[in-house]
Amino acid sequence: MSISMSSASLPIFQTMLTNLSHLLAKAQTHAEAKKFDPSVLTQYRLAPDMLPFTRQVLIACDAAKLCVARLSDLEAPKFDDTETTLVELMSRIQKTLDWLKSVPASALDGTELKSITFPVGKDKTRTMNGEDYLKHWALPNVFFHVTTAYAILRHNGVEIGKADYLLGANP
Repeated sequence: MSISMSSASLPIFQTMLTNLSHLLAKAQTHAEAKKFDPSVLTQYRLAPDMLPFTRQVLIACDAAKLCVARLSDLEAPKFDDTETTLVELMSRIQKTLDWLKSVPASALDGTELKSITFPVGKDKTRTMNGEDYLKHWALPNVFFHVTTAYAILRHNGVEIGKADYLLGANP
């Protein structure tokens, strides 16, 4: 039996974003306990040419919502990308989760062969069928940005581990 596009996307995105929010909550608690400004974390990057923590969170949210929107032909909510604090980033994640929960499975199922054209960088696009787009572009992007956010927090002393990253792995 094959799995559906909705079961391969919605619960995965929801789990990863919920886990990301959990990581941010732990970071907020850590900053309060150590008495430092949490903006130290939000602006941190692992390498000079890497996007900062805040952008990792925003891109993880956008990758999930835009994938679902492109597959389903639903309009994704537009956010202003003005979040600067951990609390604001957690709110952004929640808004994304709320929208994902509103998408019916029927809007995604059967989109395996649908042609999806999406931007890659500033001037280029790429086209893939729906299943390949989900499996080889959208899911890896969400995992990459959540993992990078995790690594930034861990590098900065936030007491998180693999169990926090996989928090929702037991549905």
